[in-house]
Amino acid sequence: MGFSLSAYYERFIIDRPKTTLLVITLVVLAFSYYAPGIRLDASADTLILENDQSLKYYRGIKARYGSDDYLFVTYSPKKDLFSAAALGDLKQLRDKLAAIRGVSSVVSIWDVPLINSPRITLDELQDGIRTLSTPGLDTELARKEFTTSPLYKNMLISEDGQTTALQVNITRNEKYYRLLAERNGLREKQLKQALTPAEEMQLEQVSKEFYHYTAGLQQQLKAMIAEVRQVLDQHKNNADIFLGGIPMITADSIDYIAHDLTTFSVGVLVFIIFILAIAFGRLHWVLLPMVTCFCAGSIMLGLLSLLDWPITVVSANFISLMLIVTLSLTVHLIVRYQELHSEQSDAGQRYLVLTTMYKKLVPCFYTTTTTMIAFGSLLISFIRPLIDFGWMMIMGMAVSFILAFTLFPATLMLLKPGKPGTQQDLTAKITKYIAGRIELHPKKILSGYTLLVLLSIAGMGLLTVENRFIDYFKKSTEIYQGMELIDQKLGGTTPLEVVLDAPAEFFQQADEEEPLDEEFLEEFGMDAEDFGYDEAAEAGITGNSYWFNVQQLEQVRQIHEYLDSLGETGKVLSIASTMAMLKTLDPQVVSDNFMLSVLYSKLSEQIKSSLVTPYLSEDGNQLRFGIRIFESDPNLKREQLLAKIREQLTGHFGLEDDQVHLTGMVVLYNNMLQSLFKSQILTIGVVFLAILLMFLVLFRNFKLSLIALIPNMVAAALVLGLMGFIGIPLDLMTITIAAICIGIAVDNSIHYVDRFNSEFDRHRDYWLSVRHCHGSIGKAMYYTSITITLGFSILALSNFVPTVYFGLLTGFAMLMALFANMTLLPLLIVQFKPRGQPQDEQRPLEAVDARLTD
Repeated sequence: MGFSLSAYYERFIIDRPKTTLLVITLVVLAFSYYAPGIRLDASADTLILENDQSLKYYRGIKARYGSDDYLFVTYSPKKDLFSAAALGDLKQLRDKLAAIRGVSSVVSIWDVPLINSPRITLDELQDGIRTLSTPGLDTELARKEFTTSPLYKNMLISEDGQTTALQVNITRNEKYYRLLAERNGLREKQLKQALTPAEEMQLEQVSKEFYHYTAGLQQQLKAMIAEVRQVLDQHKNNADIFLGGIPMITADSIDYIAHDLTTFSVGVLVFIIFILAIAFGRLHWVLLPMVTCFCAGSIMLGLLSLLDWPITVVSANFISLMLIVTLSLTVHLIVRYQELHSEQSDAGQRYLVLTTMYKKLVPCFYTTTTTMIAFGSLLISFIRPLIDFGWMMIMGMAVSFILAFTLFPATLMLLKPGKPGTQQDLTAKITKYIAGRIELHPKKILSGYTLLVLLSIAGMGLLTVENRFIDYFKKSTEIYQGMELIDQKLGGTTPLEVVLDAPAEFFQQADEEEPLDEEFLEEFGMDAEDFGYDEAAEAGITGNSYWFNVQQLEQVRQIHEYLDSLGETGKVLSIASTMAMLKTLDPQVVSDNFMLSVLYSKLSEQIKSSLVTPYLSEDGNQLRFGIRIFESDPNLKREQLLAKIREQLTGHFGLEDDQVHLTGMVVLYNNMLQSLFKSQILTIGVVFLAILLMFLVLFRNFKLSLIALIPNMVAAALVLGLMGFIGIPLDLMTITIAAICIGIAVDNSIHYVDRFNSEFDRHRDYWLSVRHCHGSIGKAMYYTSITITLGFSILALSNFVPTVYFGLLTGFAMLMALFANMTLLPLLIVQFKPRGQPQDEQRPLEAVDARLTD
């Protein structure tokens, strides 16, 4: 006996609706139980490439020279900064911040060494440091030193002396970095070779442990930042205070994600209810899609929680997309049901429901599959949030499809058909009017689209991935205001680091040098001194290191001045800054290797930790230039800046390429942006090719498949061209618009062509078939597209600017796709007259059954 899918479908879904609904209810409740455990993540790791080798180097440099895990507090007192009241308030603020759990230290103008207030000698410098809290210190001299010091000016204090900064260092969590290193080490090995079963189990365990540990750390960080803000609020009557830093941006971004996830999902839901009420007018046609959407969303949230997949800035809108996708499926089913009911008002509910499901199964299956393919293009991005978002939508599409063909018909089976509903005349008039226009003016429409495509291609040529991180946030947010203030008065925001190694030849020479054979000398009653070998002097850092000597420090100074001269760079700190400070004490000390070596050996650890260790490795063979980039600079182009710096260092300064390393968040963020362009824009063609193959399987006609693809290509080109012309860059959010546009717009093409084939088989007249399509399937396309546009327009209220762009551009893309599928698509069908295979209007599912029969 053969296996019949349709028979099982009718027996278990259509004929046992109560059992079906009970099973679905239990499944939804089970997943809903886990849904509250969903985790949000907006860490810096979500803005970088997962397998970026620059990331490994960056973490190594941070471990050696210090981490970016600190908060930045700007303090602009309402009184003079160096008045007793302002300094006292600042000191109290520093002490309160230092007492917060999780804070390792706080660096402020109270804590850094001063050498010119008044000027001290080198001997005094070796004895210890003098700070603003030293009794008897001249405050006016301190003001002058802070505002002129190569170390502190435009870094710790503004040039006008009215704004200062406090660096709140967060305690380094060694367990986090240990788990991170262990997980990433196994992942890298997995890329090169197959892991053993034991290693696979180890990777799974450490990944799970890292996930849960990170989730706990995020909660601790959020609580700590909330406590920091409480402390800052206590001092805002005395000063204008802003909080900044990567941890703060992470915490606030999580709040934005949570806000967008809840508020905008509810907002989209309200729009959907509004549109359904207007379109269909009956309560059950509003409630049924809403229940289906709710169940789909609940299942996905629970599933993501079980899979330990966090929601990021990129995937914050996936619930809204889930609602839209589920709505699109249910609206097409409702419209088809109402048409059948209008044509056969005496038909029973079982016939109406079953026929609706059969007639819409094939087009809905292919629309779901093609949308999965479109979102599947995100899987090759190598950016974890995009990969996760792609998988979320693929699974979400599957869930929506299953519920549309189980929950929806089972619920309908418990209702009576009633009288046929009155179709909305206004919508029908709009869609039929469009059909009349394209029939009367085909050449004008084709010419208009040709012009639009040419303009879009020109606009796409202007697309760029260069964007400013500060523009991700609205000007009213604390993140934007704090970053802008730091840029304007405290030497830049985003960290860039230039690390210079000694040349390979230096290490080879050191290995080849043979030490004096002391045993051999003893045989002749001699020692090293007889050969003029002063071990004390020559063993000093100036004799053993490549960079820390008079000759090389001059080149370091020149490199420092070059980096400081760039328009995009703000404050630059290096060992050259320290040498400039020491030179004010005694110019001779920095011009003699012996004196420089002696001074270095006698510096206290406290002085070294402040003035030397952040910029010079312990052996003196590696330099670090700490640079701040003006994030608010409208002309900032990261890729060009990084290329220019490397070219100048290897060209003008004669350094070898392997000596120069550029790292920091500027580099990691730039790598991510460049990857977006390469992995997404260049693969859109592959996505279209895959969808074309799906069309060939569905329509069995190459010409018709190509025609169905063209309107979606036009819609994608229009939105990308618009982005290019108005200067909206590609980023983590806007890069997904092309996939969404393709995925959802293709749905309209499939439904339209499927219905056109049916109408043509009945009427054998192209324009009559077009008019019937516009009056039937055209309304479903209209409802879903308008709902998408209005629903996503609410995202314009987000504090996260890419989300605003995402909402507005997605709405625009959907409108363009709707218009193209209702004008260009039918016009091309009529113009080129392709024909697909005749369709079985009675039972399309039987074609599927035939292939599944054993």
